[in-house]
Amino acid sequence: MEIPVIRNILEANDRISEQLRNMFRQMHILTLNLMSSPGSGKTTLLERTLTDLKEEFTMAVIEGDVMTSNDAKRVAATGAQALQINTDGGCHLDSSMVLQACNQMQLDDTDILFVENVGNLVCPAEFEVGEDYKVTILSVTEGDDKPEKYPLMFAESKVMILNKIDLLPYVDFSLERATRFASQLNKDIKVFPVSARTGEGMDAWYEWLRQEVATKKA
Repeated sequence: MEIPVIRNILEANDRISEQLRNMFRQMHILTLNLMSSPGSGKTTLLERTLTDLKEEFTMAVIEGDVMTSNDAKRVAATGAQALQINTDGGCHLDSSMVLQACNQMQLDDTDILFVENVGNLVCPAEFEVGEDYKVTILSVTEGDDKPEKYPLMFAESKVMILNKIDLLPYVDFSLERATRFASQLNKDIKVFPVSARTGEGMDAWYEWLRQEVATKKA
């Protein structure tokens, strides 16, 4: 009896997600679902991206968190439009939450919408939120075997960002090993080793964003 209920929940989520995807397509908004474990530096990456590209693009952020609006305040300080969703214990955002958020935002001239999902490496991958692509952020302090341990997250992602590479001299983490595990799950996954703190490697991530925005507007 439980399996049909789970299916119904996912099917209902997919229907709203497709509604969102059609809306973003008509508005030419590149929408990225950012996923990671807590502490990967996801919000720091966003802050740096929003700051460095603010003269090129109009960007907005939907922040998902179990509690607090700390992250939304941080990204709003860059000048980007930000809206916080607190899930009150829920481990992921779903499409109905994102739809409600979009209804409260001014997105008419937006080029890129970032959806910063709740921090964990399991259930966010199962729920579409109308995104063009999923982007998984993995920090070098977490262990290079995470793609092997949490395969769905990396199999579903268009991009894997390996963050905090400035800490590589101090941790036992192999960029080659993490990339190999992710590529075995998803041969087309793009990998960007970066340090959101120092800015190292961020140019390649920015160039990918430029290309995807141009494609979305073509």
